[in-house]
Amino acid sequence: MVRLAVDFEHPSRSWWENGGQELWDGITEGFDGSSVVLDEHMAESWLTAARAVEGWKGGPDYAPHPITVAPVDEDDEEIL
Repeated sequence: MVRLAVDFEHPSRSWWENGGQELWDGITEGFDGSSVVLDEHMAESWLTAARAVEGWKGGPDYAPHPITVAPVDEDDEEIL
């Protein structure tokens, strides 16, 4: 399982404005909106689509993308 979360340190809004917001809203529907826990297969599928949206790359080294990816314990949160 992995957690996808908004990286608030990523300075650019271009990914969000070029379709990333709709993509993010689609995966977080019904959740708090700043993070979601998914199984690895679903997360990779979503990340493939996210990487195709203009603005995914280009942030600073400490926040290269608008969304972060991190492993989580299975007991941490409900799977989408």
